[in-house]
Amino acid sequence: MVEVPVQRRWSAVDVPDLTGKSAVITGANSGIGFETAKVLASRGATVVLACRNPSRAQDALDRIRALTPDADVSTLELDLNSLASVRKAADALLADRPVIDLLINNAGVIMLPHGRTEDGFEQHLGINHLGHFAFTGLVLGAVRAAGAGRVVTVGSNGHRMGKLDFEDLDFTQGYKPLRGYGRSKLANLLFFYELDRRLTAAGLSTRSLAAHPGGANTDAGGFGGDSAVQQRLKRFIDHVPNPIVHPAHKGALPILRAATDPAAKGGTYYGPSGLLKMTGRPVVTSSNAASRDAAVAALLWDHSERLTGVTYSF
Repeated sequence: MVEVPVQRRWSAVDVPDLTGKSAVITGANSGIGFETAKVLASRGATVVLACRNPSRAQDALDRIRALTPDADVSTLELDLNSLASVRKAADALLADRPVIDLLINNAGVIMLPHGRTEDGFEQHLGINHLGHFAFTGLVLGAVRAAGAGRVVTVGSNGHRMGKLDFEDLDFTQGYKPLRGYGRSKLANLLFFYELDRRLTAAGLSTRSLAAHPGGANTDAGGFGGDSAVQQRLKRFIDHVPNPIVHPAHKGALPILRAATDPAAKGGTYYGPSGLLKMTGRPVVTSSNAASRDAAVAALLWDHSERLTGVTYSF
C-alpha cells in the first residue's frame, strides 16, 4: 500500500503565471480537456488544442478567447485513430513549436463496441494508449528542449478493471466495452510510470506525471448527448451536490495540478480526494499494483514501439 501524505487544499487559483510556457492538450475541444486549456490560457500559456475535429477545435478556441481575449491559442488536427494522422500532426507541431513545456495526453474514448482503428488495433487500446504513445515519442524531443518539461497522462479509476493479455492485445476473446476501456487505462498508467523511470535513468529533467478526473460530468464520462433532456440532465448534475460526480472544471483540477504545481514530482499520480476517489480536491493518490508493475510496463513499452513504429530516444 502506498502512503498518501496529508495535503493542503489546492484549486485553480494555485496555477502559477505561465507566461512564456507552451502547452499541448489532446482532446481539448470539450470536457476536462477544454477546462484545462481554458485555465492554462488564462494564466498566460501558449496553448495548442490538438483535436480530431477541426470545427469543434475552432469552436473551443473561440470560447476560450471570449473569456480571455488576449489568449494565445491555436488548433492542431490530430486523430489518434490513425498513426498517419499522428505523424502528420507531430511534424506540423514541431515545425511550429520546437519547445513544448507541457504535453497533456487527455483525449480518449470509452465504452465502444469492439472495433479497430485505421491501423488495425482494438479501438480503446489503439486510441487511448497507442496513439498517445506514438505522439509523445514523436514530440518528446521538444518537451526535453524545455528543460523541466512535463508529460501528463490522463488516467481513470477504470484502470482497476483492466487486465493486459499480450497474446491477445486486439481483444478478440471475451471482449466487453468496459474491459476494453479498463485495459487501455491500465496501459496509460503503465506507460506514465515507465516513461518517468526511463527519463530518470537517462538523467533528464523532463518528467512524466499522471492524473485522473474522478467522476467528471463530461461526454466521455457517460453524461453526453445533444438532446434537450440530456443537456438539462447535465446542467442538473453540475449544480446538485453528488458524492461521486462533479463538474468538468473540477475534474480538470488534478490534471492542472500535475501539469503546473511547482512541487509536483515525476512519477506522481493525482486524483480527487473524496468518496471512491470520484470527487473532491486534487491530491496525490495511488493506483493499483498492476499499474506499477515495472516488468509488465517494460513489456508493454516494447510492444508499443513495435506496433506503432515509434522508437523513443533518451
